[in-house]
Amino acid sequence: MNKDGLTGATPEQDVPVLEAAGVCVRYGKVEALHGVALHVGAGRIVSVIGPNGAGKSTLLNALMGALPPGAAVAGSVRRHGVEVAGLGIERRVALGMCLVPERRELFAPMSVEDNLRLGAYRRKRAGDPCYLDQLETVYALFGRLKERRRQAAGTLSGGERQMLALGRALMAKPDLLMLDEPSLGLAPLITREILSTVSALRQTGVAILLIEQNARAALQVSDYAYVLEGGRVALQGPAGELAHNPRVVETYLGLAGRSERVA
Repeated sequence: MNKDGLTGATPEQDVPVLEAAGVCVRYGKVEALHGVALHVGAGRIVSVIGPNGAGKSTLLNALMGALPPGAAVAGSVRRHGVEVAGLGIERRVALGMCLVPERRELFAPMSVEDNLRLGAYRRKRAGDPCYLDQLETVYALFGRLKERRRQAAGTLSGGERQMLALGRALMAKPDLLMLDEPSLGLAPLITREILSTVSALRQTGVAILLIEQNARAALQVSDYAYVLEGGRVALQGPAGELAHNPRVVETYLGLAGRSERVA
């Protein structure tokens, strides 16, 4: 147990879906991440919370191999025990990693269903005869997408666009889903709906690494959490413990976090 009253051990899983160690990212003379380590097990939701500028999105991009040219990266990224740090984005996607970026990056003029089909394109190109087998699963998770399947993606509401971004990612049949600020710009009711669906995904065995500014909501749906500050892991522990840690309550949850719970 550390000085903040949290256990330092990572979740108890056998072989992690994702394990990162000593991840450092530098942009010129600016070091954005300093030796970050984390661990995500199968069927677990692990969140990373922290202030703006802490390096949360940089961490996701480093894990996915999606950093901009000129960024210097060091450290280990392992998928099921196999090193992938030297692989490109396409190869990591083929291995079951999928990132839903903050910007969502939908094809606005295309229909909802065509956007979803694009999510399965890699599987189709690989010769998978069942490349559309996740379509009905996505429609079952997000009924509104089925209702609007012929509608242009650019005409959807913010919440529906986030649903579409999640659905498109699931079409690739990943076993590791990384989400960058899924609640950004959404009303509280829609945020709860999105994160409730994220929570339900753990039943499928998908591991989820969640970057979220809404710390209270993130901790409620997560099994384990890390607090990133200044590019370093400042705290980590079971999400329930972090949610009651005085430092986390004061800095990220506010005084209401001591007794208030989001429905």
